[in-house]
Amino acid sequence: MSDKGGSDPGPISQDHYPLLNGIDLPGDLRQLEQRQLRSLANELRRFLIESVSQTGGHLAAGLGVVELTIALHYVFNTPYDRLVWDVGHQAYPHKILTGRRERMSTLRQKDGLSGFPRRSESEYDTFGTGHSSTSIGAALGMAVASKQKGEHRKAVAVIGDGAMGAGMAFEALNQAGSLDQDLLVILNDNDMSISKPVGGFSNHLARLLSGKIYTSVREGGKSALSHLPHQFSDLVGKWEEHMKGMVMPGTLFEEMGFNYIGPVDGHDFDTLIRTLRNMSEMQGPRLLHVVTQKGRGFVPAEEDPCGYHGVSPFDPATGKMEKTAKAKTYTQVFGEWLCSVAEKDERLMAITPAMCEGSGLVAFSRRFPRRYFDVGIAEQHALTFAAGLACEGVKPVVAIYSSFLQRAYDQLIHDVALQNLDVTFAVDRAGLVGADGATHAGSFDLSYVRAIPNMAVMAPADENECVRLLQTAYEYQGPAVVRYPRGAGPGVAVDDVIEALPLGRGEIRREGQRVALLVFGSLLETAMQAAEQLDATVASMRFIKPLDESMVLDLANRHPLLVTIEENAVAGGAGSAVNEYLNTEGHGVRVLNLGLPDGYQHHASHEEQLSEAGLDLQGLIQSINRATREVALQLVDGAS
Repeated sequence: MSDKGGSDPGPISQDHYPLLNGIDLPGDLRQLEQRQLRSLANELRRFLIESVSQTGGHLAAGLGVVELTIALHYVFNTPYDRLVWDVGHQAYPHKILTGRRERMSTLRQKDGLSGFPRRSESEYDTFGTGHSSTSIGAALGMAVASKQKGEHRKAVAVIGDGAMGAGMAFEALNQAGSLDQDLLVILNDNDMSISKPVGGFSNHLARLLSGKIYTSVREGGKSALSHLPHQFSDLVGKWEEHMKGMVMPGTLFEEMGFNYIGPVDGHDFDTLIRTLRNMSEMQGPRLLHVVTQKGRGFVPAEEDPCGYHGVSPFDPATGKMEKTAKAKTYTQVFGEWLCSVAEKDERLMAITPAMCEGSGLVAFSRRFPRRYFDVGIAEQHALTFAAGLACEGVKPVVAIYSSFLQRAYDQLIHDVALQNLDVTFAVDRAGLVGADGATHAGSFDLSYVRAIPNMAVMAPADENECVRLLQTAYEYQGPAVVRYPRGAGPGVAVDDVIEALPLGRGEIRREGQRVALLVFGSLLETAMQAAEQLDATVASMRFIKPLDESMVLDLANRHPLLVTIEENAVAGGAGSAVNEYLNTEGHGVRVLNLGLPDGYQHHASHEEQLSEAGLDLQGLIQSINRATREVALQLVDGAS
């Protein structure tokens, strides 16, 4: 079989891995003859498809880098040489080749393998990551440290074309080009980030060479040059070639101080290995541009790389994914609300940092394309862009994951809140996120957002509250955050007529005795179940900022124990807001703050993560009963 191009992996069978079964570590891989690598690649693809079909996870990205992964470990002396993967979606083949093949059945499960590179999991995972565009900066740091220590390690960063468009990547390139460090950057150009990329390099070039600016300059230049004598006609052609050269990716990287090679076929072992060996001997910063096909070797993933980016368990023969009937997700609720408001208010514009599908914007992008903006993996720019829109009287809605909003914290403060601009933030994946683990968990947004002046911060307990709070945030004249969890809500029907809720007002959902549960957001249903057993009062607080102080004070006056409940870090979270208010009032009521502990909740099911944090039904009841006994003892001691 030719080294150029892959083949369909064919039927899945444990007997199909004679080469792969002999590779426990990359040292074993380097014992193979180069002519065997194509067979190994076919086995690795089959194994990847089989294992992910059973566990779910990220598929298409890994299928596209099978040859590249093999070639990197074949040429470089890993783990002594540092191999840094960007994002981590493409790292499954790397995991399989680095001693974790037998544990792939535990992928993304409690106490199993992480879905992302993780330093504590393997010495081959040189840098932990779940977010994009960090690889070049991290590898540059490793290269500088190696030189400082007098070592001779190679540092290699593998970054996708979508991630290369982010500011962090270019900041690292800018520094690397000025330091003359021994750094190799592999640009994996598959023209496909999670969502349709704002600019894969081929599309980038096509747009530049056909765009208005280039076209007008070209035509204007030709017009001016056409008046010259005919012997200067060659100058016109040379000028146009020069203009093309100015915008080719190689020119860009060369100008930044990199020795650019490429593009090369990322599925051609002969070319890959020869080029990598040559480049491994070169000095200074260099960049290899590799073109790959996302989903390579699995027809369903080739035809729908976006749909097979992240998958649930599926039939490896057909690619058909398992589907179960599910209630409407909060993401879907948001998407429907957004379209409904956009129909009535032409000022609304929606912004996402490269998460159209994940944030529920597909329908909006199709129905209102002129009011939809995917800015790429550029969270900081997304917020400043929204601020600029708000300055001109339009109504931007930024749809963003909680863990991605962290990356734009300065812009949230400096560009939006400081100027009190009218920007609505729909913050998805707030709280624990199950199998994606600590890198994607929205554990901190209540803590880091509520400290910012001018912000309104809200957390719905169900689908209907979500819609009404989104409307409240949209009508609020200033920056407002509505945070909601991943997945489905409790199944509460959404009102036909959407009305905003009174700002800073919660709602009593149950009256009880002695204990009041103040619930901020998605754990209300579990709290209601606990309250039935404890005969406790339950309040859906809805607002973290402004806090419903009158309700807090009333509950404190009527109950000897208040329990705040939130799917956010206890430190600085909604419970802290209650504590601070009661402190200013000099109120001595006992307050128990329940939320995420001071640590990271690693990958497991959402239910298992809640149990570990003590936020499942049993955990809530145990914590409340313990606090109730302590309060009772204090009352007895006080009376005596």
